[in-house]
Amino acid sequence: MYDDKELKEYRDLLPTPDHFEEGFDWKTILGAVFIGFLMMPGSMYLQLVIGQGIGPAARWVTIILFAEIAKRAHSELKQQEIFLLYYMAGAALASPFSGLLWSQYLVQSDAARMLGLTEYIPTWVAPGAESMSMIERTFFHRDWLIPILLLVGSQIIQRIDHFGLGYALYRITSDVEKLPFPMAPVAALGTMALAESTEEKKAGWKWRVFSIGSVIGLVFGAVYVLLPVASGLIFTEPIRLIPIPWIELTSYTEGVLPAVATGLQFDLGLVFVGMVLPFWAVIGGLVGLLITIIANPILYAQGILHRWHPGMATVDTVFANNFDFYMSFGIGLGLAIGVIGVWSVVRSFQSAGAGRGSLGDLFNPPPGRGDFNFWISIAIYFFSTLAYVGMCVWLVPSFPWVFFLAYGFIYTPIISYITARMEGIAGQFVSLPLVREASFIAGARFFGYQGIEIWYAPIPIHNYGEATVQFRQIELTGTSIRGIIKAEIIVFPVVMIASLLFSQFIWRLAPIPSASYPYAQELWHLQALNTLLMQTSTLEGNSAFYQALNGVTVFSGLGLGLLAYGILSIFGLPVLLIYGVVRGLGQSTPHGLILEVIGALLGRYYFYKKYGAMWRQYAPVLLAGFSCGMGLTGMFAMGFALIMKSLNYMAY
Repeated sequence: MYDDKELKEYRDLLPTPDHFEEGFDWKTILGAVFIGFLMMPGSMYLQLVIGQGIGPAARWVTIILFAEIAKRAHSELKQQEIFLLYYMAGAALASPFSGLLWSQYLVQSDAARMLGLTEYIPTWVAPGAESMSMIERTFFHRDWLIPILLLVGSQIIQRIDHFGLGYALYRITSDVEKLPFPMAPVAALGTMALAESTEEKKAGWKWRVFSIGSVIGLVFGAVYVLLPVASGLIFTEPIRLIPIPWIELTSYTEGVLPAVATGLQFDLGLVFVGMVLPFWAVIGGLVGLLITIIANPILYAQGILHRWHPGMATVDTVFANNFDFYMSFGIGLGLAIGVIGVWSVVRSFQSAGAGRGSLGDLFNPPPGRGDFNFWISIAIYFFSTLAYVGMCVWLVPSFPWVFFLAYGFIYTPIISYITARMEGIAGQFVSLPLVREASFIAGARFFGYQGIEIWYAPIPIHNYGEATVQFRQIELTGTSIRGIIKAEIIVFPVVMIASLLFSQFIWRLAPIPSASYPYAQELWHLQALNTLLMQTSTLEGNSAFYQALNGVTVFSGLGLGLLAYGILSIFGLPVLLIYGVVRGLGQSTPHGLILEVIGALLGRYYFYKKYGAMWRQYAPVLLAGFSCGMGLTGMFAMGFALIMKSLNYMAY
C-alpha cells in the first residue's frame, strides 16, 4: 500500500512547510459573522431544495470577497488568513439547528406512524405532533427548550473534543510514524490558489484554473438552480430544464431490469468530483454498480427481493431492496472492509521502519506549529467522553451504563487509531458497521432494555481518525494550531445564534418537507423509513428490523468482500479499487455515478495525457472554482426566494 503509484502521486503534491503563522486577526472575526449570517441561510435553503448545500462555494466566496476588500485597502490576505477563513466557513456551515428541522419532521412523519413509533420518540428530541409549536412552526416555544439546551450542550462538548483524541492521533501518526496522508494535499491546494490570487504579482496557474471553474459553475448554476427557483416564484410551476434531483427511469426499465433503480442525475459537479477522486475508486464503484444491475433481476426471480413490484420508483425500490437483502448484505460488506482495514494496519507495522520518528517526537513537535502538550489532548478526550457518558446516563437511565464506558474508552480509541493509520497510508476511512446498533440490540435482549430513546442519546462512539487528515491539512498550509483554536472560540456563538434564527425563519416560510423544498419532499421519507426501521429492534415483539436482518446474507457479504480483496491483491490491482467496488455494491441511489465515471475517464485519458502530472493539481482547483460559481448562483437564488416568500408571508 505504501508503494501504490496513484497514492504516491497524491502524497507528493505538496511539501511540508517550515514556517507557520496563526492567521487570526480582525479579518477572521468579520469572516465568522459574514459566514454565519449571510452564507449559512443559503446553504440550509439549498440543502432542502436540491440536496446539497454551498459548503465549498461559501468558503471560496468568502475568501474572494475578503481578498478584494484587502486589495482596495492596500493590504493582502496571507495564506494562513485564507485557510482560517476556509476552516471557519466549514465549521459554520454545519448548521447544528438544522437537525431540529429533521426532528420535527420525524416525530410527525408517515414513516413513524407506519411503524408505530410516534409515541416512543422522546420529547427531549422533539415535542409531539400535537404541540402548539408544531402547529405554529416555531422553535421559540417552551416545548423546544430541553431539545435546544441539549443541542447547545453537546455542541460545546464537541468543539472541545475536536482537540482531544483526534489531535493526539495526529501527533502519533504524523510526527512519530511519519505516515504520508496522501489525500490531505488535495484539500489544501484550493486555498493556496486563492492565496496566489491576492498577491500583487501576476496571478499564476492556480488562479486561472480557479476562474475557469468559476465561470463554468456560474453558467451551469444559472440553469440548474436559479431558473427553477426564480420561475417558481413567478409562475405556478417552476421551469426545470434539468430535473432535480434526477430523471426517473425505473418505470421504463422495470420490464428488462426488475428491482433495479435506474435514473440519471445531471449535476455537472459530479463530473468534476470524478476528476478529483482517485481513478480506481471511481471505476471500482462502476464495477460494483454493474454487479448490482446484474444481480437484482436474479435475486428478484429467486424470490429474495420479494417486496419489489412493478410501478415502484427509485425511493420505494431502494427501500424495498434494502429491507429484503441489501441491509444485511451491506452489513457483511462493511465488516469485510473493517477486517481489511485492521489487516492492512497490522501489515503496515511490518513494512514501517525506515523514515519513522521516535517517541521523543511526540513531546518535541516542530517549532512554530502551535502545538500544545500531548497530555492535554488526552485529558480533553477523557473529559469529553465522561461528559457524554453522564448525559447518556441522565437521558437513558434504563440502559446499562457499562456500555457507555465501553464505547468511549475501548471501542473509540481502537477504531480511531485504525482509521488514522488507514487515512495516513491510503487515504481511506475505516468503520465497522452496526457496532453501535448491535450493542443497543444486546442491551435490549440481555439486559431487558425496551424503548428507542437510546437511538437519540449522544453516545460516545466516535471515530477520530478522520480528524488527523484535517490537522495535516492545517500543517500543509503553514497555519498555526493556536489560530485554529482562537477561530473555534469566535465562530461557535455566531454559528449557534445564526443557525437557530435561520432554522426558525425557513420553517416559518413553509412546512418542511413540502413542495417548496423538493429534495426534502422526495427523499426524507426514505431516510425516515431506513432510520426508524433500525430503531424497532429495541422494542418488544417481532420488530421490522428482525424481519429485515438475515444472518446468511450478512456472512455472504462478508465472504464476498474478503474474496474480492484477495483476488485484487493476488493480481496486484490498485488498493483503491476494492473500496470502490464495495461502494458500488452497497445498495443506494446510483444515479450520479455515471457522471463521476465520465469525469474520471476524462481526467485520466484526456486531461492527464495533455497536462501530465500537473493535472493532479489542476483538478482540485478546478472543482473548487466550479463550487464557487455554483454557490454564487445558489445564494442569489436563495436570497431572491427568501425575500419574495417573506413578503408573501407578511402580506397574509
